[in-house]
Amino acid sequence: MPPTATPTHVELAIGGMTCASCAARIEKKLNRMDGVEATVNYATEKAKVSLHAPDVSVDDLIATVEATGYTAAEPAPTPPEAVHEDDGLRDLRERLTTAVVLAVPVIAMAMVPALQIEYWQWLSLTLAAPVVTYAAWPFHRAAFTNARHGAATMDTLISLGTSAAFLWSVWALFFGTAGMPGMVHPFELTISRSDGAGNIYLEAAAGVTAFILAGRYFEARSKRKAGAALKALLELGAKEVTVLRDGREVTLPTAELKVADRFLVRPGEKIATDGTVVEGASAVDASMLTGESVPVEVSTGDTVTGATLNAGGRLVVEATRVGADTQLARMARLVQDAQNGKAAVQRLADRISAVFVPVVIALAMATLGFWLGTGAGPGAAFTAAVAVLIIACPCALGLATPTALMVGTGRGAQLGILIKGPEVLESTRRVDTIVLDKTGTVTTGRMTLLAVHTSHDEAEVLRLAGALEHASEHPIARAVADAALRRTGTLPAPEDFVNIPGLGVQGRVEGRAVLVGRARLLDDREIRLPAALERAKAEAEAAGRTAIAVAWDGEARAVLEIADAVRPTSAEAVGRLRGLGLTPILLTGDNRAVAESVAAEVGIGEVVAEVLPEDKVAVVKRLQAEGRSVAMVGDGVNDAAALAQADLGLAMGTGTDAAIEAGDLTLVRGDLRAAADAIRLSRRTLGTIRSNLFWAFAYNVAALPLAAAGLLNPMIAGAAMAFSSVFVVGNSLRLRRFRAA
Repeated sequence: MPPTATPTHVELAIGGMTCASCAARIEKKLNRMDGVEATVNYATEKAKVSLHAPDVSVDDLIATVEATGYTAAEPAPTPPEAVHEDDGLRDLRERLTTAVVLAVPVIAMAMVPALQIEYWQWLSLTLAAPVVTYAAWPFHRAAFTNARHGAATMDTLISLGTSAAFLWSVWALFFGTAGMPGMVHPFELTISRSDGAGNIYLEAAAGVTAFILAGRYFEARSKRKAGAALKALLELGAKEVTVLRDGREVTLPTAELKVADRFLVRPGEKIATDGTVVEGASAVDASMLTGESVPVEVSTGDTVTGATLNAGGRLVVEATRVGADTQLARMARLVQDAQNGKAAVQRLADRISAVFVPVVIALAMATLGFWLGTGAGPGAAFTAAVAVLIIACPCALGLATPTALMVGTGRGAQLGILIKGPEVLESTRRVDTIVLDKTGTVTTGRMTLLAVHTSHDEAEVLRLAGALEHASEHPIARAVADAALRRTGTLPAPEDFVNIPGLGVQGRVEGRAVLVGRARLLDDREIRLPAALERAKAEAEAAGRTAIAVAWDGEARAVLEIADAVRPTSAEAVGRLRGLGLTPILLTGDNRAVAESVAAEVGIGEVVAEVLPEDKVAVVKRLQAEGRSVAMVGDGVNDAAALAQADLGLAMGTGTDAAIEAGDLTLVRGDLRAAADAIRLSRRTLGTIRSNLFWAFAYNVAALPLAAAGLLNPMIAGAAMAFSSVFVVGNSLRLRRFRAA
């Protein structure tokens, strides 16, 4: 079918997925349709579909998903304030609570002979029945869905194992000898053939269900946060705006703004929407959106962006874009696209079980057929076959991922590293390139006085300049004033203070006529910089810093170097990242001179500068297209989409909520060295999960031949299960010894 010139993009909310292989199955079915390109994300539970065929409708897509065994619908728009806990998570928590409360006494009675009262086995059945039916229902439902489509996942293994253990226990209680009063499970670690009539496995059925539900619950909690980045972005904008109507000031919700409306922005307020300045002049701090560390001077005719901060004077702005057309809304769409397009990492356990489950089922059937064929009798044959299914579903498998994840994430939290979920760990293993945002990540994100060039007394220069700048709200002025206060302790009060937009300030301090600002401010008053100060100014600007001149009584006295200071630990952090095999790249919306100066200071060889938020996403995509696995570290709103697009997003905890929510890891300390620690901890945690999974399977693979031979004593099975679980927990607890470098 020939494609249409312009594809139609559709988003569907998918329901019923239980693992990454579900997402892969839906994606495969959708892509088989003519003229359809689909990406299904298990983490966000959404399908992003491009339709190239005009005769394929949204209803056709929904029908295909439903025929695959899942639900689909067009997502309804939800305002940020309407985000509540979804019913799926609440239902999962109720099932988990039921399983834990009822399974603990069942396991205790099976493992401690002293608790095995006269009718303990019937009490165990009463307690285990709701666990295996109600609590484990999501596993049974998913196993049935998978079976209809010829697939096998962890759900298949869990459902078969728990059902086999429970049903055989019921048979043994009602039709065998297990229901006799006074029956006990003795601690006999001997290998002998049994007809199974006296064996019950209720603790295995209930325990496995409880353990694996716990893992699913913690996973679901992390998945619920997938849309929080969009909420954080949308909440950045101003909630109310002062609109000028017929000469009056009227306060309205920002949502009611229309194109061509004129609105007032006072100092310290957020600009409500994208527009053009029609009155006034000010400095606008756009660092959270653009990454530009130096506030931008704006005056009549200049464009401004919604959600940026007015750091200076009063402005009147005419709205040019509102609602979904604004820069902020476009960035929210970028984050959403990046999240939906990010490939979900398939669970290692699911990948193993895709092979392991069919093999176990085939082995169980072969065992049944063999013993029936040799005349061993139905009891012994079914005992051996069911033992194969039971031993293939260990408690340790349910513990392998959640225990390592809980210990690893708990240790990370103690070190100021927040890991969002197991998918993150898989990403850390592969990354080979790390993209570092400059402003607020490699640097402090605050304008700082770095140097004073003067032939006069430096303390006097700072006292006079700081006194004048202390009266200004401009970020550069605050940097000078803060440095002066730290140096001198107190500052004199200025007189006749005048702010000259775009140039600087003037006034009288201690009887002297003082000027502080750009060199042009002095030129306009025919004050020339001496050769030494001119040279200092040129060198500062060549290094990408802002040079501020100070003059009094008609003579230039000093040049101050102002810049966004590099964090003291950034150079060390870059060295550690290189030591982990990562190639660092500096990415910034700031100008190239500033970027290259910072890169040289911290030891980064590759720089990408003067980029817009859209360009940051494009840079990450370009690196990925080159075959690199990319980690991104950032802190601003402008980084949110790139953090979501990267294979691994690391957000500085000192940054904006939007960046933190879009990232996979959050570095609470705001120290770039934590990025190296986060990657080390994540890799260590992933390694622990892998070794846990290996041993969880290894114990049972080793026991399968015994089960197939009909030699599996229930206490040996119980002891092996307990030992494997203890081993997995102990292995996970070793992560508590992880130390920051």
